[in-house]
Amino acid sequence: MNIKKLSIVIPVFNESKTIEKVIKRVGGADLGKIKKEIIIVDDGSTDGTREILKKFVNKYMVVYNQKNQGKGTALRSGFKKCTGEAVVMQDADLEYDPRDLKKMLEEMERKEISVVYGSRRLTGGKIKHGGWLFYWGGSFLNLLTNFLYGIKITDEATCYKMIDRKLLNSLDLKCKRFEFCPEVTAKIAKRGQNIVEVPISYNGRRKEEGKKIRLRDGVEAIWTLMKYRW
Repeated sequence: MNIKKLSIVIPVFNESKTIEKVIKRVGGADLGKIKKEIIIVDDGSTDGTREILKKFVNKYMVVYNQKNQGKGTALRSGFKKCTGEAVVMQDADLEYDPRDLKKMLEEMERKEISVVYGSRRLTGGKIKHGGWLFYWGGSFLNLLTNFLYGIKITDEATCYKMIDRKLLNSLDLKCKRFEFCPEVTAKIAKRGQNIVEVPISYNGRRKEEGKKIRLRDGVEAIWTLMKYRW
């Protein structure tokens, strides 16, 4: 796969403490010869995030949703603006390191594949996760995904999903909230596309630090995986 430009979509909702650092880290990440297209989608923030984003409107593309509609909706808004050959998602907190994107790109080009996931579980060393509930919940979703779709991945819920833009646009995504991850994985698997994983670093935050995923989202993820299987 010949990638000249990577589109990086950053959905953000009330992340005033971290969004500026995230944007600067993404902007400064070395991707070698590959250009970056950074698209930030503010999903109705009310904590001062919008004011911070004004600093970047002349450098990057900033999209404003007038009211909070959910991460999935924000991502789909951003995908419509992408022009790169490949697209990847970047959370607006500090859990993921944009420097890992380069090795994901290298894997995509080297193996000429359409989908690369950054796996937090292949790192080998210890990582900071967001708590045991999130860890074991993610483990269960991995098992369920592999069982339902006959694939073998280790991190279904990773933020770092790098996908060929034409393939991504063809998936007809319907997600509104955090069910983006199971929906995109299910639809890619049903297409028979191979999902290759590479190890990435991870600095998970806990609920008290601002992590937004709740039990409801886990139940919704299970339902989404089952729904698209049958």
